[in-house]
Amino acid sequence: MSLSIPTAANTAHDLLALGALVTRLDPGIIPFAEANEYLLHVSGGEYNVATNLSTCFGLKTAIASAIVNYPIGRRIEYAVQKAGVTPYFKRFEHDGVRGPNMAIVWSDRGQGVRAPVVFYNRSNEAAQQLKPGSFDWDAIFKKGVRWFHSGGIFSALSPTTSELVIEAMQAAKKAGAVVSFDLNYRAKLWAVAAAEQGKSASQASDEAAKTLRKIVSYVDVLVGNEEDLQKGLGLKGQDVETKGQLDPSAFFGMMQSVTKDFPNIKAVATTLREVHSTNRHSWSAVLWLDGKTYQAPAAELDVYDRVGGGDGFAAGLFYGLLSGKDPQESLQLGWAHGALVTTTPGDTSMFSLDQVEAFAKGGSARIQR
Repeated sequence: MSLSIPTAANTAHDLLALGALVTRLDPGIIPFAEANEYLLHVSGGEYNVATNLSTCFGLKTAIASAIVNYPIGRRIEYAVQKAGVTPYFKRFEHDGVRGPNMAIVWSDRGQGVRAPVVFYNRSNEAAQQLKPGSFDWDAIFKKGVRWFHSGGIFSALSPTTSELVIEAMQAAKKAGAVVSFDLNYRAKLWAVAAAEQGKSASQASDEAAKTLRKIVSYVDVLVGNEEDLQKGLGLKGQDVETKGQLDPSAFFGMMQSVTKDFPNIKAVATTLREVHSTNRHSWSAVLWLDGKTYQAPAAELDVYDRVGGGDGFAAGLFYGLLSGKDPQESLQLGWAHGALVTTTPGDTSMFSLDQVEAFAKGGSARIQR
């Protein structure tokens, strides 16, 4: 059965995302221990896709998330409003001391041979408290939603967030929306979640695969590389370290395992990235759709900030599919937009559709006058 995209007629939202909103504190190239100043970026794997589709691609998008009524929450709300993304917020009150809080992601850029560093402060995070019943999905989907999107980071926050993802996906399927999911497998998040349930670190990967496999049984479009597929879903595949990073054979070689275990999956896509230094990457992307394979060109990127490139790719790909573009053009729009996102600070798009289309068609960095 092929991927079928609902029409845009009489729909309030081209895409609805479910996930945690966070602030990312970025000291630039200065190591954290030496940094005195930080840029604040409003982010979130699912939110990034929604805001990219709104600001760059002109689609009508929405985010379902937790928000805390305190200054940081208001700062995040301003960013959502500026991006033109419709909010569906479950609101929490801050006690003035301990929370609940909006999560903080600390992420520097690295430089040259020094790799970027990422760590979290998700203690007493409001989004962890989201659960089935937090949102009136019937009322939201009744407005018309073409595409629903969530991801593995949000699913790992607590047992209730993964249950909420499934509840939302069931409502999305009932409403006839396309359902997508970015595996975004993060071992440290799943390890903490397992420890909170009294389970050992060795059990964490098994628990993650069990949860993610249940979620993916509802998914039409899956985003994730071969390592995500192996570690996140427990699928067998080639040793991910033995192939070149831009060689798609390991990824395409796993599609038989994906379709065997998940016959509901109609498309799987991922970026391919070979890191030569923090600031120099080789970049490509691949798509498996309705049994056929597609590959984007390879490009050499001069990277300013790599965070958000994958979400930029997903947004461009989804835009292409939602707009009725053919699979190869959709893939190249995702590849081009993801590449451009790595050239600016922050996690979300600062680009116009014209710029994305020009690069997707083989544009260059020559000055535009």
